[in-house]
Amino acid sequence: MKRVPGKIGAMAAAGLLLAGCVSLGGDPPSQLITLTPDSTAPAGDFGEGKVASAMIVLDPDTDRRLDVTRVPVQVDASTLAYLEDAVWVEKPARQFRRLLAETIRARGGRVVVEGSDVEVAGKTVLSGRLVEMGYDAQVQAVIVKYDGMLETGEGTLRSRRFEAEVVGVPAKVAMVAPALNEAANDVAAQVADWVASGE
Repeated sequence: MKRVPGKIGAMAAAGLLLAGCVSLGGDPPSQLITLTPDSTAPAGDFGEGKVASAMIVLDPDTDRRLDVTRVPVQVDASTLAYLEDAVWVEKPARQFRRLLAETIRARGGRVVVEGSDVEVAGKTVLSGRLVEMGYDAQVQAVIVKYDGMLETGEGTLRSRRFEAEVVGVPAKVAMVAPALNEAANDVAAQVADWVASGE
């Protein structure tokens, strides 16, 4: 059996001692919640056109109760809690933006760019506010609400509220997580249809 050279052995021992002294936080959650699009663009080109004709999808604004990786629970009209063991893989606004972009891309065949990196005149911008993405204990339902705002390069501004609800959901992460995905996809599909309709 080969012996570990003294320097390497000392480094390994120091690493073990350090591991015993440093805490990297609590135990990681047993599972994380994410949004998965029902519709995805097929492999190949997403479409082509001038940058000015692309659609830019921005992160929706949120209030503080949604600007975290926990799932909010509306206990009553004035009380908020967070669902036990329910943790998003990242903040819901960022995930919802990706879901919106992919759904529009899959349905519309147009160039869709996420974020605000493309700064050009004449672009179409989808922005908005994620009003609700959580659980209502009073009615045992998952609710997703999004106020969309579409601005075209010509200066036209359209806005609409979109909402989806999945009822009869027990307050358990194993039931709430798929219901959140279902409701978010429902809202994303409504937005994609609205964008395509031009109404």
